[in-house]
Amino acid sequence: MTDTIQNAIDYMAETRDKMMEDYKALLRFPSISADPAHAADVRACADWIVSQLQALGFDNCEAIATAGHPVVYGEWLKAGADKPTVLVYAHYDVQPVDPLPLWNSEPFEGLIRDGKLFARGASDNKAGVWGNLKTFETLLRANGELPVNIKIMFEGEEESGSPSIEAFVEANKDRLAADVLLNCDGDFSPDSPKLFYGGRGMVTAQVRVSGPKADIHSGLYGGLVQNPLHVAGKIIGAFHDHQGRIQLPGYYDDVTEATEAEKARIEAGFQEDALLEGAGVDQFWGESVAPASERATVYPTLDIVGLWGGYQGPGIKTIIPAEAGFKITMRLAPDQDPRTVSRTLKEYVEGFATDTVQIECAIGENAWYFQLETEGPWLEAVQSAIETTVGKRAQLVRTGGSIPILGVFNRLIGLPITAFGYGHGEGIHSPNEYLDIDTFFTSLEAALRLYHNLGEVEV
Repeated sequence: MTDTIQNAIDYMAETRDKMMEDYKALLRFPSISADPAHAADVRACADWIVSQLQALGFDNCEAIATAGHPVVYGEWLKAGADKPTVLVYAHYDVQPVDPLPLWNSEPFEGLIRDGKLFARGASDNKAGVWGNLKTFETLLRANGELPVNIKIMFEGEEESGSPSIEAFVEANKDRLAADVLLNCDGDFSPDSPKLFYGGRGMVTAQVRVSGPKADIHSGLYGGLVQNPLHVAGKIIGAFHDHQGRIQLPGYYDDVTEATEAEKARIEAGFQEDALLEGAGVDQFWGESVAPASERATVYPTLDIVGLWGGYQGPGIKTIIPAEAGFKITMRLAPDQDPRTVSRTLKEYVEGFATDTVQIECAIGENAWYFQLETEGPWLEAVQSAIETTVGKRAQLVRTGGSIPILGVFNRLIGLPITAFGYGHGEGIHSPNEYLDIDTFFTSLEAALRLYHNLGEVEV
């Protein structure tokens, strides 16, 4: 195994510069899944990845149609029946780039500066796609084979809530059958490696408040016609009390307090100073609800993430707007059913309607929490690879974020799931997203060891 790994490391070093230049071809696709205007770009990106898998010698490669964006599938099943089959997950879609003026370079250009590659998706999560493609290329070119059977599942809707993924998984259980799912939507930091072992569920919604038939003069109609913006503000203000506790009826009923062992693990992995610095604030809000570490990971949230209505240009336009609206994201605790939460939210919001304004609350995403392995041979394969590469094992931490596909697999298939991230970066979901190139190649080296380790697990 030592010679096999070293051959692969040598090949990787020889092709390092070309790998990064070639990565720019993937980054140039504006595969923004949330924006219908980019549907063709998402599809083109999927087709391009299929061509890369075919060039590597993978079989049955396809961009499989869903009700939304396609799932990229491919398989390499030549390691033998005595070797495990690993279903590898990452996503090739990306977040929108707004606000564009804050970018220091074109977001889909792929500019390398000071050892960093700047582009939307460079870290989240095209690094997971490209990292796996290059790991497989390296192993195949250096040694002629892979140490484990591989099935690829690269999603095109993760950044828009994975609305089609549950139906896709339900319809493709046989095709996706494997011994373990490897989630590659994550981060790799050699100085302080961490592995997410669990995350929250999620509900999203868009609310529209409609009043007069058109924007009307605020001097003529002010005080006579109810203002949709005022109603939107009233709803938003009613979501929390002054201490930050969410006021939806029964919202906390299914929230189970974490065990003492879980609380200790969460607290050990909570980086309060880094989060305060990242937010640019002096202190957190909502201290009376629960400790900050738990509010960030296992307690539910409700946030307004967008608000619109009225005149947005310079100066003042004296109108009462015909419509107003806002967007909501809710992160759910492990025991909360997103379908129940969605119904409660919709009833609560639409209950603010009056004889003079209409309210529609359109539910978007319904995602369950997820749980990964916290012990056992699959996790040990990851830990051993990281430790051999960087000299330390990863700390297990719980994320406050959501990965809908993992909750789907927890419920529908029951595969053991472990995780491995490719590279470290900043600016995820923000302007000037980048991938640190050195840490990316360190993660590639760890991935070579990881896949060999996975091949040694008895099934």
